[in-house]
Amino acid sequence: MSPTLNTIATAAGGILAGLAFAGALLWRQQQALQIARYQATHDDITDLPNRRLFLTRLRAALADRTPVGVVLLDLDRFKTVNDTLGHDAGNDLLERIARLLAGLPAPVQVAARLSGDEFALLVAGDRDDTAAAAHAAWQVIAAAPIRVVNGELRMTASVGHTHSGNRHTSPRQLLAEADTAIYQAKRSGGGVCEHHPRAAAAGRRSRDRHYR
Repeated sequence: MSPTLNTIATAAGGILAGLAFAGALLWRQQQALQIARYQATHDDITDLPNRRLFLTRLRAALADRTPVGVVLLDLDRFKTVNDTLGHDAGNDLLERIARLLAGLPAPVQVAARLSGDEFALLVAGDRDDTAAAAHAAWQVIAAAPIRVVNGELRMTASVGHTHSGNRHTSPRQLLAEADTAIYQAKRSGGGVCEHHPRAAAAGRRSRDRHYR
C-alpha cells in the first residue's frame, strides 16, 4: 500500500473509531437519562409509581373530565412490624403489598406508594367501580399470610375512597377526601370507608404533607 493510501486508511480508521466511541457515549448518556427519569417517578423500595407520578396521572384524568376515583390505604400495625421485626422485614412487607396492589385488575389504572405505609389507587370508572376497587384492595391484603424475611404476617389495612363525580375538583381535594375516609375507617376499627361530607366535617384532617 502506498504511503498516501496508508495515511487515508489510518485516518478513516481513526474517524470510525471516534464515531463508535461517540455513539457508545451517547447510548450510555441516553440510558442514564432514562434511568434518572424512571427513578424520579418511581418508589425505590416497591418499584411502584411514586406520589409525583400518581399526581401527574390524576391531574391528567381530571383535565380530560374522566370520571375517576381515588383509593388510599394505610397498613394497620405497620410500625409494630418495623419495631419488632426490623426495617428489612418492613421493607419486604411493603414490596409484597405493592405486588398485590399492582396485580389488581381494571378499572384500577395506577397503584402507587405515596410514602411510608401509605398506598394509593387511581380508578377509572364510576363510584361503584371505585368502591369495588377499594374492597378488592382490602381483601387481597387480608386474604392470606404475607411472607417476609422473618416469616409470615397477617396484615389488614384501613382503606378510604372517594370519587370525582360531576364536580370540578382537584387532586388535593380528592386526596383530602380519601384521607378523611381512612380516618373514619380507623375510628370504626378498620376496613373500608367511603368519603361522606357530613361525616368528614366531624373529623377532618389534612393531607397537605403528601401534596408536594
